[in-house]
Amino acid sequence: MVYKFTILSDEVDDFVRVINIDAEATFFDLHEAILDSVNYTKDQMTSFFLCSDDWEREQEITLIEMDTDSEYDNLVMDSTVLEDYITDEKQKLQYVFDIVSDRAFFIELGEIATGKNLDKAKCTVKDGDAPEQMYSDNIQTITSKVLLDDSFYGDEDFDISELDDEGFGEEGFDESMFSEEPNF
Repeated sequence: MVYKFTILSDEVDDFVRVINIDAEATFFDLHEAILDSVNYTKDQMTSFFLCSDDWEREQEITLIEMDTDSEYDNLVMDSTVLEDYITDEKQKLQYVFDIVSDRAFFIELGEIATGKNLDKAKCTVKDGDAPEQMYSDNIQTITSKVLLDDSFYGDEDFDISELDDEGFGEEGFDESMFSEEPNF
């Protein structure tokens, strides 16, 4: 059997990939085909999720062995065969390609071609540019520009110059307030 998967992105409107892959291939084979179709590097953590009809994530299939306390079994891509978990047309998956920002492709099994075999996955439709692989490359550091003046502390009588280097006033820090035997 050959599966025909349609892959979409919620970040790029005109992005579409269609990948044909043998049903006896592993999720790792599908993972590799997706990365090749979008020209992403293969050095990032990724996961597949089997989804409900409403795209709610259910069973996770990870790139590497993970020790989780999930209600589901721990499945690993290279030892999990597609046809063991994907059996119906219109079945939905998510492929999380950016774990840190929780960004994913939405995948739907569009067609099952029986009586056919495929040695290697093949991308048959490649429309639009893929979203950037990682958001973290473009995140700018935001620094605070809050002014620490008299009004910051809510007291017009506050004078920052009255504080010593440790941030205490003339009274200082009285360690005797903390005796070895508290009197509660």
